[in-house]
Amino acid sequence: MNKIAVVILNWNGVKLLEQFLPSIVKYSPEATIYVADNTSTDRSVAFVKENYPTVEIIINESNFGFAKGYNEALKFVKEEYYALVNSDIEVTENWLKPILETFENEPQTAIIQPKILDFKNKKYFEYAGAAGGYIDEYGYPFCRGRIFDTLEKDNGQYDDDCEIFWASGACFFIRNSVYKDLNGFDGEFFAHQEEIDLCWRAFNKNHIIKYNGKSTVYHVGGATLNESNPRKTFLNFRNSLLMLTKNVPGQSLLKVLFVRMILDGIAGIRFLLQGKFSHFTAILKAHFSFYQLFSENYKKREKIQSKKYYKLKSIVYSYYINNDRVFQSLF
Repeated sequence: MNKIAVVILNWNGVKLLEQFLPSIVKYSPEATIYVADNTSTDRSVAFVKENYPTVEIIINESNFGFAKGYNEALKFVKEEYYALVNSDIEVTENWLKPILETFENEPQTAIIQPKILDFKNKKYFEYAGAAGGYIDEYGYPFCRGRIFDTLEKDNGQYDDDCEIFWASGACFFIRNSVYKDLNGFDGEFFAHQEEIDLCWRAFNKNHIIKYNGKSTVYHVGGATLNESNPRKTFLNFRNSLLMLTKNVPGQSLLKVLFVRMILDGIAGIRFLLQGKFSHFTAILKAHFSFYQLFSENYKKREKIQSKKYYKLKSIVYSYYINNDRVFQSLF
């Protein structure tokens, strides 16, 4: 049996499978490839069966979203390492070798992310992960190669191998044993921020999360839920607050949540001034949903949450006040 499983979660994505599955099949001889289908109503499953008989198919009972969709599908995947890959990812030759070498040579490394470049502009990093992620004290994510909407050109500045705080769910490598020990993604998140929450829980248990710049993939981004979709705004804001509730050390939690209320309010006003009323409403809905779910998620807190999790106090201040637009200018 191969040591690594490449698992592609799919929902009505036959066009993406037609475009991107060929590169994964071609450049992944070390892996068993799975398509985990969230009960698609298009020709996704038929397409895979007809054109790629070596690809394993897992059929989920419903459209569980990203988080629970993977949790359900991975019950049937026995390989030692998981590569959770979005259906809009194009991989490159030998993309798995550096990842496998790291897992084999570094037992404490539990999660790995490759270099993620923009499929539509391949000289630049892609929004969802770039060269590895961090968060500030208030839970706002940023990446080496991407701060908010500012994307850096890939000039080889992140061709390294280093520890990070979170790895992108667009192309996410994790040990099978660690995934199970952490009980996988939080299914309540549905999608967005679930990979940061999982990495945070791994961090609390002293696992190492790494970026490996020797492995490169290209990501379309927004192929399943576009940036302009208010649903994405809702999930990002709500899930970020749930993640903070679950993971911020107790002595800091009230302060962090209070500051987030203020900053989220400012973000809502900004949407209003831009005429994006549906996104303003999405933030309001996110907060009401968070209040309803607060008690339930507070109970999910682990016993050990005393470590410093943030690399920067406020990425909002650095970006908008100090005008730090690239990662290397932050420190």
